[in-house]
Amino acid sequence: MAFSRNNQDGLMSDINVTPFVDVMLVLLIIFMVTAPMMIQGVNVSLPETENTDNMATDEDQLIVIIDSNNKILINDYEVGIDFLRAKLIKIFENRSTKNIFLKADKNIPYGTVVRVMSEIKGAGVKKLGMVTLPLETSEAKL
Repeated sequence: MAFSRNNQDGLMSDINVTPFVDVMLVLLIIFMVTAPMMIQGVNVSLPETENTDNMATDEDQLIVIIDSNNKILINDYEVGIDFLRAKLIKIFENRSTKNIFLKADKNIPYGTVVRVMSEIKGAGVKKLGMVTLPLETSEAKL
C-alpha cells in the first residue's frame, strides 16, 4: 500500500522488491550450476533388471561398490576383500539397522560378487539390496 500526497513533503511508503528478486535469481543460478557438481561417486556400469522393488532406509545409505578394476569401496573408501567383514562389523557398531546396497560393475566375474556378498552377510547384514538399472522397454519385450 502506498501513501502519497501531491506536495513535496508527503510520505512515500512502498516495498521495493527489486533487490530481493535480483538476489534470488543469482542464488538460483548458483544452485543450478553447482548442483550437478555435488553428485560424486565411482563410475560403475550397472546391470539392468526388471524388478523395481526398493529397499527403504531411515539412516544414511551404506553402499559397497565393486568397480571395473575389482576395487572394493565402502561409500567411496577403498577396502580390501580380506578386511571387508571386519570393517563392516566396526561400522555396524554405531548403526541401528544393518542394511547395505551393493553396486557391482556388470563386467565383474560372478565369483568376485559372490565372495563380496558372503563377506557382507558374514558381517551380520540383515538386508542386502542390489543396485541395478531398469531395462529399456524395447529390450524388456524381447
